Amino acid sequence: MLKNMKEILSVANEHNFAVPAFNVADYNMFKGLMEITEELNAPIIIAIHPDELKHVGPEMVKAVIERIYKSPVPACIHLDHGADFEQVIWAIQTGYTSVMIDGSSLPFEENVAACKKVVEAAHAVNVSVEGELGTIGTADNFGEAGAAVIKYTDPEDAVRFVEESGVDTLAIAIGTCHGLYPKGVDPELKLDLLSEIKAKLPNTPLVLHGGSANPDDEIEESTRRGVNKINISSDIKSAYYNKMREVLQNEKLREPGDIQPPCQAALKEVAAHKIRLFHADGKADLY
Repeated sequence: MLKNMKEILSVANEHNFAVPAFNVADYNMFKGLMEITEELNAPIIIAIHPDELKHVGPEMVKAVIERIYKSPVPACIHLDHGADFEQVIWAIQTGYTSVMIDGSSLPFEENVAACKKVVEAAHAVNVSVEGELGTIGTADNFGEAGAAVIKYTDPEDAVRFVEESGVDTLAIAIGTCHGLYPKGVDPELKLDLLSEIKAKLPNTPLVLHGGSANPDDEIEESTRRGVNKINISSDIKSAYYNKMREVLQNEKLREPGDIQPPCQAALKEVAAHKIRLFHADGKADLY
């Protein structure tokens, strides 16, 4: 059931749960995610970052869309951290039903202008748009880049940003980082700041980037306080490839059908935990 992200997250906002946005980098990972989300009867967002798209190629996007069309659960395909207008337009032409334009490193007015330009183009073809205000940190150097210093989202600026840009969803900065935290580093989310932002933007679904490796209790509480989309990349990829390293200790294995299924099972276990943690399980019936 192919939808755009506004259609998916408006329901999540109304019923106070979060939808996982899982980043995928190969078809086997995507296949496992669709299987577990259908098993748990949950909505899902399939996020493919430009670096991931460069790896898998636009042809896989078409296969992803075809599989989603056949699914009984609502799903969308989302461009994660689109860098510029041209990249976003290319993603729309490729078949994405949702796009993010990341102008978080720009001055406020330039960020608004970049998002507004994308909104005008995307909304004309029923594609939803995510913007970001504030900056996400970085916990390691093995995935998506983040800022050296987190710039927390100002609630008043958030209101202006949504009104002036017209974005459908807003990614906010409340203390998360991309990647996996080094040993001894304990992340802490500013949940009171989240509540303040949500109070000012009750009808706007809020997005949490850098959702991997954060304490479950804080993540679950963030869904209660108004986060409706949580990005998960490092957690599922670590599970997938750590199992692959283990499986490949047997040097006689060479067939993907012998190597990949245990990796997919490990990914599905982590994904199932996230879906339940976000209270998205069973919510496909709301659509």
